[in-house]
Amino acid sequence: MMRFLLWLLALGLAGWGAAALWFAGPGGAGLRGALAVGLVLAALTIVAAVRPNARAALALAALFAAGFAWWGSLTPSNSRDWQPDVAREPAITIDGDLVTVENVRNFHYRSETDFDERWEERRLDLAKLSGMDVFFSHWGSPWIAHTIMSWSFSDGQHLAVSIETRKEKSEQYSAVAGFFRQYELIYVAADEADVVKLRTNFRGEEVYLYRLRPPPGRARALLLDYLEAMNALDREPGWYNALTTNCTTTIRQRVMHAGGNMPLSWKLLANGHLPELLYERGTLDTSLPFAELKTRSHINERARATRDGDDFSAAIRAGLPR
Repeated sequence: MMRFLLWLLALGLAGWGAAALWFAGPGGAGLRGALAVGLVLAALTIVAAVRPNARAALALAALFAAGFAWWGSLTPSNSRDWQPDVAREPAITIDGDLVTVENVRNFHYRSETDFDERWEERRLDLAKLSGMDVFFSHWGSPWIAHTIMSWSFSDGQHLAVSIETRKEKSEQYSAVAGFFRQYELIYVAADEADVVKLRTNFRGEEVYLYRLRPPPGRARALLLDYLEAMNALDREPGWYNALTTNCTTTIRQRVMHAGGNMPLSWKLLANGHLPELLYERGTLDTSLPFAELKTRSHINERARATRDGDDFSAAIRAGLPR
C-alpha cells in the first residue's frame, strides 16, 4: 500500500513539476523539455529502485524540495516590455473623499489591434459614489466569462476595473500557462467606453451588465480596497494564476478583505453562472425573473449603437433596473 501511495505521489508531483519546468523553466524549449523529462524519470526511478519505502519517500522529498525552491525563486516584475494596453499601472492618491487615479486607460479603437493610446487622470469624489455594477463578458463557452467591476458617481463618471494578465509584447494568453507563473497580475483602471466597448464592438464578445445592490457603505469599502490593492501591486508586483488569482477569484478576495461576504461556490470557477448565484443571494435586482433580467442585461446591441461622443455608460444602462 505504501509503495502504491509513493507511485501516486511521484506521478502527481512529477506531472506538476514537468509542466512548471516546461512553461517557466530556464532556456529554450529544448532545455525546458529535457529538464521536464529528467524530473519525471528521476521521480519514477526513485519509486521503482529505491528501497525501503522510507528511503524512497525521503529521496522524493529531497527531489521535490529542490523543485519547490526553484519555483519559489521565480519573482514577478513591473519592468518588462509590456503590450500597450497594459503598459501602465494605475497609481492612486487618496485625500479624504477625493481620489486621484492616474493612468486610467481610455483608448480610441478602430479595431482590436488598431487604436490610439490615451492614458488619463481621473478625479473622483467618494461622496458622490452612487452605484456599483459588474460586467460578464463571454468569448466562447457560456460557462466561462471575464468579470469587470465598475463604480458609478452622481457627476456622471464611471471607473471600471478589469483584473487581467499583464502580457509582454512577445506573449499570447494561454489558459494552461496561466497556472505556471507566466503572467503578472494587473488591475486595469479604465473608462467603460474602452474596456467594455472593446469587448462588445471589436472583439465580438457577449457582454452582460448587472446592477448590484450592496449594503450601505459596501460599494465605498470595496472601491477603497481595490485602490489599495492597485497601489500595492505598483509597489510589489504579483503573479496571475488561472485558478487562485484570476478575474473572479480575486474579486472574491477583495470582497472578503473589504468586510463583505461571498461564499465559496463552484460558480466562482464556472463564473458564467455567477450571476445566478448573485441573484439567489439578492445581490442583483430580484423584481424580475432571472431570465428576464439576464435578457435586459445583455448590452451588445445598445453598445454597438453608440457613436463617438455619445455617453457610452448611460447608453448601455438604458432599460436596466436599478
